[in-house]
Amino acid sequence: MVEDFCKSNQQFKLLKKANGGLSSARNYGIDHAKGQYIALLDGDDIYSKDKLANHVAHLDNDPSIGVVYSASKAIRDDGKPTFFILSGKPLYKDLLTSLLCKNFIGHGSNGVFRRCLIDEVGNFDESLPSSEDLDFWLRVASTRRWKFHREKAILSYYRVRPSGLSFNISRMRKCNEQVLSMALDRTPKSVAPILPKAHAYMFRYLARLSLTSGDIPQAREYISKSLSYDRSIFIQDPRSLLTLISIIISPITTVTLRRILGSNSTAKP
Repeated sequence: MVEDFCKSNQQFKLLKKANGGLSSARNYGIDHAKGQYIALLDGDDIYSKDKLANHVAHLDNDPSIGVVYSASKAIRDDGKPTFFILSGKPLYKDLLTSLLCKNFIGHGSNGVFRRCLIDEVGNFDESLPSSEDLDFWLRVASTRRWKFHREKAILSYYRVRPSGLSFNISRMRKCNEQVLSMALDRTPKSVAPILPKAHAYMFRYLARLSLTSGDIPQAREYISKSLSYDRSIFIQDPRSLLTLISIIISPITTVTLRRILGSNSTAKP
């Protein structure tokens, strides 16, 4: 299908390579790209029809903006919409602090960025099977040179899929911890004071994924770890408080999530 499309649309090009993981595929595409902007779209996610035009306009009009992204909405595996929305609003004014605590861009299909960022901070880390996009955004933020522009409108749709999330959650934890460690090595003075809060948010996120997958004991374990690192996030951040309450009333929450997302559905890694 793609080959036929490219034959009649010469501005498109199909690239093929052996499976080397997500970051390997992205880097391969970026290495062959000739434009000044890069947009990433996973095969199961969707752009609104005006997302690219909107983001390119911001990049064209303000050379200090390095990354543009939008609010996102979750859709079920069958394409039906849910009411889950990621606003993309950073938790703090400081971008590095916000990204350490929460990947506010939300998912890998959302950000559109300048190609020159790759030359400045490097490609996606192919040693990371997960959280590779967070690592990249953290490297960009650590330069303290580039703005991240948020479009408040919902212009991205990310799909929640049935999968073996228990394995993926374990992998996410390992990768997130590795990403935080690498950030600390890069800028220890900036990162070290934030690490307890960053770990609290990380375990809160893992608790929410565990709850979504139906693994209540693991959700409770992770929320307990989050509380041990920094209880203040449950006061400062409504989403964190909602996660805590949802785990406390987990039997009701699990049934509700299954109805919303579809039977046996889980959050996409």
